[in-house]
Amino acid sequence: MIFTVWVAVLGAVLLTLALTSSYLRWMPVTTSAMCLALGVAIGPTGLGLLKLDIHDSTTWMEHLTEIAVVFSLFVSGLKLRLPFKDRTWRVAYGLAGPVMILSIAGLCLALHYLFGLGWGVSLLIGAMLAPTDPVLAALVQVNDARDDDRVRFGLSGEAGLNDGTAFPFVILGLLMLRDDDGGFLTEWTLRNVLWAVPAGLLIGYAMGRGIGRLTLSMRIKNADSTLSPNDYLALALIALAYVAAESVQGYGFLSVFAAGLGLRQAEVASTDKDSPPAEHLVQPVVGHETVAPRQAVLGDTESLDDGQVAAGVMMGDMLAFGSLVERAMEVFLVTLLGVVLANHWDWRAVAIGALLFAVIRPLCVLAMPWGRLLDRSQRLLIGWFGIRGIGSLFYLFFALNHHLPPEVANLCINLTLSVVALSILVHGLSTQPTLAWYERHKRSD
Repeated sequence: MIFTVWVAVLGAVLLTLALTSSYLRWMPVTTSAMCLALGVAIGPTGLGLLKLDIHDSTTWMEHLTEIAVVFSLFVSGLKLRLPFKDRTWRVAYGLAGPVMILSIAGLCLALHYLFGLGWGVSLLIGAMLAPTDPVLAALVQVNDARDDDRVRFGLSGEAGLNDGTAFPFVILGLLMLRDDDGGFLTEWTLRNVLWAVPAGLLIGYAMGRGIGRLTLSMRIKNADSTLSPNDYLALALIALAYVAAESVQGYGFLSVFAAGLGLRQAEVASTDKDSPPAEHLVQPVVGHETVAPRQAVLGDTESLDDGQVAAGVMMGDMLAFGSLVERAMEVFLVTLLGVVLANHWDWRAVAIGALLFAVIRPLCVLAMPWGRLLDRSQRLLIGWFGIRGIGSLFYLFFALNHHLPPEVANLCINLTLSVVALSILVHGLSTQPTLAWYERHKRSD
């Protein structure tokens, strides 16, 4: 497929979404569901405009999904402003830890005993499909740093942290497929769990907070809060946090998420934890790097100190830039999923998806001793909103690039793509009505 056709199709998809967004907002359908349908329409079973061979595209698809996930994780980290001692964080820890492990175990058992798959491939697919997605779950996650709702905050924190739970089990599944004598368990535990998880979190958080504080202090000192390119800073921090963690065998995804958290805490330290987020006090105008500082921002800058202005410009630019990249990658990747879906559809995914969405995930959430952290309606909502997406696709392509046997590779491709597509449709169609019910329930209380 020539490059110009790819560009033309992508442009047509983006134009369609732009022109129909005012109608879609009133319909119980998400952008991802629309992109999936458009992908099917322009794929081999539709107009035949695009074709993609998964087996020939695993390397660049792994990197493409990787980029989408790291941008989404960074932006998610930037939006979580509550201090770590706040009890709301316990929801995120519970979801990313015990709930995720139970979900992986439950799906692994179901795949082995109900579908007759081997233990290695069952664990691998379970670890691919159990994690919730940071890219496609924007509607049910924190979209504003002022938001401290425990459902949205918990889901956002889970999506950022669950790589530290799921990725080790993806690696364990790959090891089990190669060697079933269990001799690798000690090294796996030490390297992929006890070292890689804390290393990624600590490196990313230290870099985010350190670079954030250094940047703000330099901009205040040099009076250039509105002149510096913050998109460069975002790209640099994402790249350096990822590479720094990976270079010492830590998890780069966790590092990027923690870098976003650290940068947000640098903003809090430069302003006041009790004041609104800096980006809500000062909003940079388009092209603020090229105009006079007094004309570069909107807001009552006279009543704010230099730290609040510098932090507001930095955070506003980074959130806008990161969200733009995140949305563009979502559109492109979900459209590609639609293109290849018909050739890899597996009807077993309907039963697997039903078990995962309606039984395993909800039961794992309900089994947790949340106490007063969550009421029953919040637990049910969190149990349902286990949206799968780009993160699962990254795990799939990561596994495919580690020399899976052909029959295992085809099974992983078919089941993963099919379950992710089902999640996009089922969760996409139910998101807006369910959230509307939740907001009414909160107001009635």
